[in-house]
Parts: sequence; structure tokens; C-alpha cells
Amino acid sequence: MAEEKDIIDEILEDADAKQAEEAADAAGKDSAAEDAEEEETVQAEEDAEDVPEKKGIFGRKKDKKDKKDEQIEDLTDRLKRSMAEFDNYRKRTEKEKTAMYEVGARSIIEKILPVVDNFERGLATVPEDEKANPFAEGMDKIYKQLMKTLEDLEVAPIEAVGKEFDPNLHNAVMHVEDEELGDNIIAEEFQKGYTYRGSVVRHSMVKVAN
Repeated sequence: MAEEKDIIDEILEDADAKQAEEAADAAGKDSAAEDAEEEETVQAEEDAEDVPEKKGIFGRKKDKKDKKDEQIEDLTDRLKRSMAEFDNYRKRTEKEKTAMYEVGARSIIEKILPVVDNFERGLATVPEDEKANPFAEGMDKIYKQLMKTLEDLEVAPIEAVGKEFDPNLHNAVMHVEDEELGDNIIAEEFQKGYTYRGSVVRHSMVKVAN
């Protein structure tokens, strides 16, 4: 009986030792797992600190504009608009002034042209032997001065006789058959036409051949 009791006690001691060893191993594993988990947590926190903070849906939220900056932008925009409107007004005014000047100049030229016609008719009636007369010479000089003034104002006579008829420059009032002249050639000029800065002031009154 004593021997059996000793064997039983030895078996129980071995079982208790084995159980204690298993418990120690389990405790060690739990401790290692806790240490690993703690390290992962610390690393995650460090990684999170490295990531820049995002604000808003698409990244960092823009700083709100200062009221003074908004007022400056508004005033700058108004100034630019005002300057553009003024520039347009200036160009439009200059264009209108130029147009008014052109209309006024054409009106004056149209009134002067009959005077030029009368000068030319008067000088055409002076006989050759009287052209040396001081009066005739004075009238001729006045006529030349008048024509020089018109030339300076960019008024020019329209060429007619011997030129091809151009409805933009000439006004045909007669037609004649002439074998010596080609088709639509101006045979005679009844009234001289004039242009002002390239624009017709008065059409030439002409006779057209063929």
C-alpha cells in the first residue's frame, strides 16, 4: 500500500509540474502577443502623425478670402470695366468726329466746285492775244491758287477724255458713234468731276463713243 501511495503521489506531482509548465508557456505567449500588439499600435500612431491632415473632401481647405481682398478685387474689376468703356467711347467719338468732318468738307467742296467751273469758263473765253493782259494774268493766278488749295485738301479732278467709261466715276449724258474711238471710250467732257480723298464728290458729265 505504501508503494502504491508513493506512485500515486509521484504521478500527481508530475501532472502538477506539467500543468504549471503549460500555464507558464501560455502566459509567455500571451505576453508576447500583447507586446506585439502594443508595438503595432505605436507604429500605427507614428504613421498617422506622418500623414498630413486633410481638410475638406478634396484636400486642404482653402483659406477664406479677407474682406479687404474681396473689395480690392471688386474695385479693380470695376476700374478695368470703366477704362474699357471709356476707351470704346473715345474711339466711337473720334470716328463720329471724323465722319462729321468728312461730311462738312464734302459739303463745302460741292459749293466751291461751281466757282471753279466759272473760273475755267471765263478763262477759256480769253483770246490768245489778250492772255498777257494784267487782268487776265491776275484771274489765271487766282484760279491756280484755288486749284492748289483744293489739291492740298486732297481734292482731285477725274480723268475723262480718252479714258474708258466707268459708271463709278462718270455720268454718260450722250452717246456717239466714232470709228476712231474704241468701245465705251469717252469722247467729250461737259463737266469736270472731282474726288475727295478717293471718294467721288461729283461725277464727270461725259459723251461716250460706240
